[in-house]
Amino acid sequence: MSLLVVGLSHRSAPVSVLERAALAADAQVKLVQDTVAAEPAGEAAVLATCNRIELYADVDKFHAGVAELSTLLAQHSGVGLDELTPYLYVHYEDRAVHHLFSVACGLDSMVVGEGQILGQIKDSLALAQELNSAGRLMNDLFQQGLRVGKRAHAETGIDRAGQSVVSFGLEQLAAGTDVEAWAKGKKALVVGAGSMSSLAAATLARAGVAEIVVANRTYDRAARLAEILNDSDDTDVVARAVPMDSVPVELTRADVAVSCTGATGLVLTAEAVAAAVEGRTGEPVAEIEDDRPAQGAPKLPATGLPGTGLPGTGLGAADENCPLDLTAEQSGFSVMGEAAVAGMAAAELEQHAAWVDNGTVDIREAGRRTPEADAELIGALAATATRLGRIPELRRPEPVAGLARPAPALFLLDLAMPRDIDAAAHRLAGVRLVDIESLAEASADAPMAADVDQVRRIVADEVAAFGAAQRAAHITPTVVALRTMAADVVAGEIARLDGRLPDLDERQRGEIRQAVHRVVDKLLHAPTVRVKQLAAEPGGAGYADALRTLFDLDPETVASVSRAVDSTDKKDRQE
Repeated sequence: MSLLVVGLSHRSAPVSVLERAALAADAQVKLVQDTVAAEPAGEAAVLATCNRIELYADVDKFHAGVAELSTLLAQHSGVGLDELTPYLYVHYEDRAVHHLFSVACGLDSMVVGEGQILGQIKDSLALAQELNSAGRLMNDLFQQGLRVGKRAHAETGIDRAGQSVVSFGLEQLAAGTDVEAWAKGKKALVVGAGSMSSLAAATLARAGVAEIVVANRTYDRAARLAEILNDSDDTDVVARAVPMDSVPVELTRADVAVSCTGATGLVLTAEAVAAAVEGRTGEPVAEIEDDRPAQGAPKLPATGLPGTGLPGTGLGAADENCPLDLTAEQSGFSVMGEAAVAGMAAAELEQHAAWVDNGTVDIREAGRRTPEADAELIGALAATATRLGRIPELRRPEPVAGLARPAPALFLLDLAMPRDIDAAAHRLAGVRLVDIESLAEASADAPMAADVDQVRRIVADEVAAFGAAQRAAHITPTVVALRTMAADVVAGEIARLDGRLPDLDERQRGEIRQAVHRVVDKLLHAPTVRVKQLAAEPGGAGYADALRTLFDLDPETVASVSRAVDSTDKKDRQE
């Protein structure tokens, strides 16, 4: 069996696709259950956050596993497989381990270095354990991922590189102003009482808001969060809880509102936001043309590729729709799929090399795609990323002069996926809305900390250690079965000796028995120790097969040992 992960994230898919593919809690449960029920998978876990959906499984066949996991993701997300496939990425065995460890360290987060992902990984493992879909591999993988993430935060300054998504969102709302100066004295409305909403409320309180109102569908949870805020010695904030039907009224009083619920529909419509602003200002709310770029990968024109003779690839600066500005450093090609590569360092390009097959480089229309052309384009991208630290985004042209946008009367932060607040609120004068989409755009410009390289080294070391431990564990049942067979042979021969020499006394029998056991132990000691060492090295999995063949071990005996070890491990975890 081997580890496989199939998923999509803010790096591979536009927010519009992530939003539609978001999994509710009951859908996550059904997805895990259906995955372990599928033929290729023995274990499974799902990691679903506001900017990623990933399905992990222990599979016995790679291609069948990819097909099955992709189909299951499409079925449970409600997005058609044909539409979802271009945005999916696949990692296998060591690459899958590397991916999860990178995610746990915050390297793959929208805000590099954020620590919230550790809690989400912990929740994913807990769900898999509750559903009995986590065996030895999933338990070892996710528990080690948590340890690697904690080690990265403890041993490096990765925390300096990243913030929580909440802190980053508040910075975007403040638009260059010091967050504490911006928040001081404001009244805040927090919709939801889950972990993200609780973090938002605590962050707002520390930033200096004067009042926090918590609204939640379950009033008791809202009241509990308000009580915690009031009891805190770190802030002077006044908090109170209200039922969800009070949100429209409270929105007219609030200066800033943060929403993060598990609702599948909109919590705040554009009409409700407009009514709240109108209630505050006493004047009708005008609409302003939305100057944000359209979601998704743009369709690039076919204009030719200088220096290669390949037509139909789009040209740098002449192509206003190109999502990446590569002309200043490396001219001659255009790239599709901004979410797949924007902000990506050179080292990450190799890890996510699948972006080429997913149509990131638009040379399909040329009809002359070759491995050499792909290699040249990838090399140029990597060179650009090496020089600049990441692939830069093309700056949007200034919006056409239109209705002046007044100073915001209402600040909105939407951290939900799918979104809680109608995106049309972007167009309302007097409203500043920051949501997952705009956070993704802003995070591409966030500076990469020097500590990121140190974290990458930690991840690489931990991946190697995890792989060695898994390979060594893989051969243990075979070694145990070999020693069991040897013990059975010894027992049989001692029994025969007892029948042939009935006059031996108990002391003599004991001496013979110990002598035979010592001979067998000494003969098996060096080979079994050495085979464990060899099995821990890359490519060492074949040594277990060699042992089974050489000693004609019964496969069912080896399997029964594995089941016994797994059962013991499971019992230990439950205790």
